[in-house]
Amino acid sequence: QVQLVESGGGSVQAGGSLRLFCVTSKYTYPPGGCLNWFRQVPGKEREGVAGIDSDGDEENYADSVKGRFTISQDKAKNTLYLEMNNLTPEDTATYYCAADPWGGARFGSTCTLAPKPFGFWGQGTQVTVS
Repeated sequence: QVQLVESGGGSVQAGGSLRLFCVTSKYTYPPGGCLNWFRQVPGKEREGVAGIDSDGDEENYADSVKGRFTISQDKAKNTLYLEMNNLTPEDTATYYCAADPWGGARFGSTCTLAPKPFGFWGQGTQVTVS
């Protein structure tokens, strides 16, 4: 069973930065797996933000965050990160990390930003930008 726990959310002024953390249970992701960040605002569908393959070679970003957000991972610490810079009020949401260990979320060489293939989710962490 894969467990995911997010942290690092909070309140920040527009233009500020936050770093989100997602600690995964001790699990070795096979080649082709994906680790992603999603976000959701009440009343709206969950939106893919960024994804990275289990080898850490391929990153994928939503157009709305390209150039501002960076996804990365530290396998030794079983931790996925999301560095968020130049935040705007439109980035306000609950942020979730998700894992697909088996390759269902791969689209060619990148990880899809669609939520459907991801079977494991964290509880979410709130980010508020004012």
